Amino acid sequence: MNVLKKYGVMTFIVVALLAALIFFLLNIPNNRAANMPERALQNVFAPVMKLTAATSNFFQNVWNGYINLANTRKDNLRMIQEIKKLNERVITAEEALLENQRLKRLLDMRGSIRESTVTALVIGEDMSSWFRSVTIDRGSSSGIREGMAVVAADGVVGQVVKVSSENSRVLLITDHASGISATVQRSRTRGVVKGRGEKGCSFEFATRDEDVQLGDRVITSGIGGLFPKGARIGEVSMVKRGEYGLFQTITIRPSVDFAHLEEVLVVLRGKNE
Repeated sequence: MNVLKKYGVMTFIVVALLAALIFFLLNIPNNRAANMPERALQNVFAPVMKLTAATSNFFQNVWNGYINLANTRKDNLRMIQEIKKLNERVITAEEALLENQRLKRLLDMRGSIRESTVTALVIGEDMSSWFRSVTIDRGSSSGIREGMAVVAADGVVGQVVKVSSENSRVLLITDHASGISATVQRSRTRGVVKGRGEKGCSFEFATRDEDVQLGDRVITSGIGGLFPKGARIGEVSMVKRGEYGLFQTITIRPSVDFAHLEEVLVVLRGKNE
């Protein structure tokens, strides 16, 4: 407290004198040359004024840099959002293009079928070890009945086994309960394509002397009236003729990729029967 009393007055006087001198220097008329005392005071206070100006400029630059950095960050965030929107538009456009390509192929398949058809989307699947089926988004309200054939752009899918008002269950040709009358397109060998689950399908009842080779295309025979004649089922991926036995062992690779199946056609054959 004594120190404050001792130097407080002196400090106040010095600050006041400095303020008065600075005010005096700043208000020297521009049109009059400074006299010797004024020049002396200017020389004394010039470093102080330079330091003050430099400090002011420093903080001004720091502030401007902060403002610029904040604006740059806002611009970056805005650009990131715009890039995300553009990416979403690109993905949407690509998906629409792929969908159009799939539907075009499906329409091509539709043009080869004389009977009326209904387009449906796959909305569910059961690919367990015991059952191989999918659920589609069309049912009895669209004219679908049990037993109708289901095909895709690449070939035969299966047949409808359960129908509700708005959706249906389709048994795939790879299911163990599935059986389709078929023909080897090249040699006209007839047989039945049976489902084998994850192993695809087999071509049954081809005798040992029938001409069946790797890569042969297998199509529907049209016998039984369920599937349109000539629809692709798959191709022969293995042929084995044992020393004994009446029939060959033939494995079929399905034409349809069931893991990526999205759109199908239901053939409305016999809907009025």
